Amino acid sequence: MTMINFKRLLLANAVLLAGTFASLAQADDSLVKQGEYISRLGDCGACHTIPGKPAFSGGLAIESNLGTIYSTNITPDKAHGIGNYSEQQFSDAVRKGVLPDGTRLYPAMPYPAYAKITDADMHALYTYFMQGVKASDEQPPETDLSFPFSQRWGMRFWNWAFASDKPFQPIGGATAEVNRGAYLVESLGHCGSCHTPRGLAMNEKALDSSDSAFLSGGSLNGWDVPSLRGLPRWSEQETVEYLATGRNDKAAVGGEMTSVIEHSTSWMTEADLKAISAYLKFIGGNPAAPAAANTAVSATEAKLTAAKNLTPGERLYLDNCGACHFVTGKGAPRIFPELDQATIVNAGDPTGLIHTILAGAQQPSTAKAPSTLVMPGFAGRLSDDEVAQLATFIRQGWSNKAEAVSVDQVKEVRESLKK
Repeated sequence: MTMINFKRLLLANAVLLAGTFASLAQADDSLVKQGEYISRLGDCGACHTIPGKPAFSGGLAIESNLGTIYSTNITPDKAHGIGNYSEQQFSDAVRKGVLPDGTRLYPAMPYPAYAKITDADMHALYTYFMQGVKASDEQPPETDLSFPFSQRWGMRFWNWAFASDKPFQPIGGATAEVNRGAYLVESLGHCGSCHTPRGLAMNEKALDSSDSAFLSGGSLNGWDVPSLRGLPRWSEQETVEYLATGRNDKAAVGGEMTSVIEHSTSWMTEADLKAISAYLKFIGGNPAAPAAANTAVSATEAKLTAAKNLTPGERLYLDNCGACHFVTGKGAPRIFPELDQATIVNAGDPTGLIHTILAGAQQPSTAKAPSTLVMPGFAGRLSDDEVAQLATFIRQGWSNKAEAVSVDQVKEVRESLKK
C-alpha cells in the first residue's frame, strides 16, 4: 500500500468515526429531550422544584394525614441526589418506591401509578436526569414523621395490599388515541392520586378505569376534587383548552391543579392533550347534569339586575363579584369563570369556594395563555359572617342547589390560611 493510500484510509476512518460519534451524540441529545418531556408528563418538577432553589433539588413540604413529607433531591449529585443510581435502581425507586439501600418511600411519591411507565419511557427519563439535569448539592429537610408512621419498613405491607407491579394494560376495543390517553392518565399523569377516592389506609380505591371508582372524585386538603369520568359539561376541546391554559369557556383553574397545569399539562403536545380528553370522555360514568332550571336562573338574574329587596348575600355579590361574574353568574369566557353549575361552587364541602373568596386565585402563565389573571382575596374586607352569606348565595343562586355555608366553616378556613 502506498503512503498516499494509507493516508486516505486513515482519513476515511477518521471521517467515519467522527460521523459515528456525531450520530451517537445526536441520539443521546434526542433521548435527553424525550426524557425531559417524560418528566413533564410525570409532573416531576411540581414536587421536586421549589422557587429560589435549583431545579429538582427538592425541599417541597407535602402536607398529608400522616404529617409533613419533604420531597428529595433528584439531581445527579452523587452525595445528595441520585447520581450513584444505576438505571435499575432508578426504576425501582420510581416504580416500586424502593431506594437502593432498601428504604421505602411514602406514596406521596406516586409510585403506584408510575409502576405502569414503559421501559422505553423509563430509559429516557433516567437518561434525562443523569445527563440533562444540573447536579445540585442542596440538602432538603429530612422527613421525620411521628411513630408509627416513621417506621418505613411497614410500607412493604401497604404495597402488598394496595399497590401493583402490573404494566399498563391497553383497553380492549378502544382506539389508539384513547389508549394513549389511558396510559398518560393512569401512569405518568398519576391523575388518580387526587381524583380517585381513598380508603382508610390512604390507598387509592382503584388504579385504572376497569373500576368505576377510578377518577370518580375525592378530597385533598379539605377541597372536594371533582370526578373526571365523562366530564359531561365539557366538550373534548374545552378539556384540551383547560389543560393547556388553565382556563376555558366555563372554568378557571384553582387549588392544587394550578401547579399541575403550570408544570405539566401546559407543556404537553396537542396530540397528548387530545388523547387525555378522548380517554376521559371514553370512560364516562357521570350522567350529564340536568338542564338548568330557566325559571330559577332568570329569577336570580332579574333580582340582581333590579337590585331591590336584596338579601345580605345578594348585596355582597353585587358589591364584590358582580363586576366580573355578572348578574348571570356566567362570567366571561376564558377570563372569569362561570359560577352557575361550577364544580367548586356545588361541591359537598365548601372549603374550596371559601378559600377562593378569602385568599383569591391566580391563573398560571402558560405558552398558549401567557396573561396572568388574578382574582383578589377578600379576607381583609369581609367578615366571617359576610363570607358565609356570600358563599351561601353563590351556592344557591341561579341553578345551584348546594347547602348553606356556616360561619364556623369560614372561621376554620381563615385559620388555615394563617399557618
